[in-house]
Amino acid sequence: MPELHIPVMLTEVLSYLDCSRGGVYVDATLGDGGHALGIYRCLGAGSHLVGIDWDGEVFQVARERLQGYPAKVTLVHGSYTRLEKILGELGIGSVAGLLLDLGVSTRQLLDESRGFSYHGEAGLDMRMDGRRGQTAEELVNRLPERELSRIIYQYGEERFARRIARKIVSARAERPIKSSDQLVKIIKSAMPPAARRAKHPARRTFQALRIAVNRELENIEQVLPQAINRLEPGGRLVVIAYHSLEDRLVKTYFREQSRRCHCPPGYPCICEGEGKIKLLTPRAVKPTEEEIASNPRSRSARLRAAAKKDVLKVKAGE
Repeated sequence: MPELHIPVMLTEVLSYLDCSRGGVYVDATLGDGGHALGIYRCLGAGSHLVGIDWDGEVFQVARERLQGYPAKVTLVHGSYTRLEKILGELGIGSVAGLLLDLGVSTRQLLDESRGFSYHGEAGLDMRMDGRRGQTAEELVNRLPERELSRIIYQYGEERFARRIARKIVSARAERPIKSSDQLVKIIKSAMPPAARRAKHPARRTFQALRIAVNRELENIEQVLPQAINRLEPGGRLVVIAYHSLEDRLVKTYFREQSRRCHCPPGYPCICEGEGKIKLLTPRAVKPTEEEIASNPRSRSARLRAAAKKDVLKVKAGE
């Protein structure tokens, strides 16, 4: 099996997870299994690794990669949005560490049949889980112009979103948009020449469509509370994001959960609350220059980590 996906910031992930402590560790975005294999190799005696992924194709790759390891590895084909239910079905109450790597794997990008890449003549699917949900083809051919523009602007942060949406609607009136290269040509025709000479002009629009198809931001909002709930006291949560929208969600949630008081600003504190987590990374951790040189796809990665507090000890002043 070719080594297509290099796990991003593996050294930092293992350090912040502190997986030598023992217990249950979860890689909730299993992918090709690179991070999972690294975690497994540093597990203490009696520990248990759980891997979760909703992409059936990469899940099979990870299963083959990890099949030679002992029974303390459990792999689940499912979405991390069902994290608590999955752990409950496995009879696991709390976990010592959990990883969320929110990126698209190299294998997914290179598989033209998946439609993630803006290179080639692939169909416009873009679903992580091919068993359910609308495809990107359905979105670009059915959504009203205003909604298309909103998605491209909000999820892709594309300043030419209105022009691109207008061109898509105009083009699909003549014939359905079926392939990646067809959509790329439409996007290019909507942009001024100067904008086409920078990074690939379709990059932001394809990102926006992928996020919309897979409900990626909504999924992050669903999984973060579940992850915190399932951590044992002292348990670690590590999240790697690859664009500003994801990272902003993680940053905001971590800050909210680390605050001692959750009452509205300017009002007396009535909650007597205690922050649920301690921030281990006051600022996002970025890959080293050496890693970027050896793995350019890691360039945009941002890692944040937190540990769950033992609230009873904190309140007791220990």
